[in-house]
Amino acid sequence: MNFAPLPSVDVASVPADALVVDVREDDEWAAGHVEGALHVPMSDFVARFGEVTEAVAEGRRAYVMCRVGGRSAQVTQYLVQQGIDAVNVDGGMLAWDGANRPMVSDAGGAAYVL
Repeated sequence: MNFAPLPSVDVASVPADALVVDVREDDEWAAGHVEGALHVPMSDFVARFGEVTEAVAEGRRAYVMCRVGGRSAQVTQYLVQQGIDAVNVDGGMLAWDGANRPMVSDAGGAAYVL
């Protein structure tokens, strides 16, 4: 059985205006996330799938992210199977933070990766 390699990109390749889909849990999101990202926790993903399809309806690519890339890889695979243009962001939010890409927090203080 052949599995196609999972499409992935590094954080430097994520455009500033990209549709980032963050699949981390609520506490992780609150600590720090990409501004403008769509937050759909992996645990709610199938139930909230419509929100993602609505966001990608304009033909946008979904850049899927979690803390390090494991959960987002699973979600990316699911999206690709549904015919959605999605890529996994290698290294997730830890790599994003390490590359000094901008983040915001729900509390308004300094954003960090939980």
